[in-house]
Amino acid sequence: MSVSQLKRDYSLTGPESKLAVERGLASAEWYASPIPRKRMKELMKRSNGPAIRDTIIWLSLLIGAGIVAYYSWGTWWAVPAFLVYGILYSSPGDSRWHECGHGTAFKTPWMNEVIYQFASFLVLRPATPWRWSHARHHTDTYIVGRDPEIAQPRPPVWRIILMEIMHLYAGPRDVKRMFLHCFGIMDKTEKEYIPATEYRKTFWESRVYVLIFIAVIGACIYTGSILPAMFVILPSFYGAILVLVFGLTQHLGLREDVLDHRLNTRTIYMNPVFRFLYWNMNYHIEHHMFPMVPYHALPQLHAEMRGDTPAPSPSLWSAFKDVVTALWKQRKDPTYTIHRALPPTAQPYWDPSTISKGELHYAARVD
Repeated sequence: MSVSQLKRDYSLTGPESKLAVERGLASAEWYASPIPRKRMKELMKRSNGPAIRDTIIWLSLLIGAGIVAYYSWGTWWAVPAFLVYGILYSSPGDSRWHECGHGTAFKTPWMNEVIYQFASFLVLRPATPWRWSHARHHTDTYIVGRDPEIAQPRPPVWRIILMEIMHLYAGPRDVKRMFLHCFGIMDKTEKEYIPATEYRKTFWESRVYVLIFIAVIGACIYTGSILPAMFVILPSFYGAILVLVFGLTQHLGLREDVLDHRLNTRTIYMNPVFRFLYWNMNYHIEHHMFPMVPYHALPQLHAEMRGDTPAPSPSLWSAFKDVVTALWKQRKDPTYTIHRALPPTAQPYWDPSTISKGELHYAARVD
């Protein structure tokens, strides 16, 4: 069978969506590692302290990097200075958007909402649409035709991966959506997962974003310099490299259409700097299996689950190499998948290929 014959429709409005529903994969029950109820309550306890501390550190670093970048403008030192600023703008913006969107970073709801709105703008994501997109991603993680956040289809589109080094695919797409929202237009894909009751909020959020765009453009025209945009908006593009690498290593190369996060999600050991930027999202199996556990408790959750999950990737570089190797093989064989062994103490993988009349069964371990 040729590669073209093996291609699937990853859109949310195509035949794969209906097929996923028919197979019982949509909004289905997922495997969860056994953790004592009392311990899970302890892990789910929310606190303002860690997130306030980390937010102060992040914003202080961002402002400090911005000052250095400002004074280096017009010299070659501006290149590394703005790269550091862009990474501190985009990567924590992405992870703070994520955690505050779940409402778990802070104990106080309004704090989550303020940082969520702020971070959404930093990474140029319409706040309300992406909140619902991510909710669907967690409900139907890497279920083809259901998950709007599948990073790459099979076979992969290398042009898009290369464009995303500078956020030149998803960035312009989301900015376009913002402009459409300003005029009350929602595209067909968004209507698949955003409730109609959220449309009005979506439209007003995008209007605020667009007003900020206009203000930044006006500042550039007034000063006769691109410098204002180098601090606001453009860092989403030139500082996107870690956002891309972190994102590619979450799920790619692993299984699609399964109901066990141990099969389609990757946990990675990272150094403290990356963990701070990423807000512990390297513990990604743990996060997907128990998304209501705050980021600061994920290392503890990982310790509880370690006997029931595959061995984590030893480093970001190791995970990235695995992903690139898998994507390269999927050029010619879209069915290629990385299979990871479970430890002897683990429950067997939950395999949806055995779904029959809505019933789920355990399958043999994949070794």
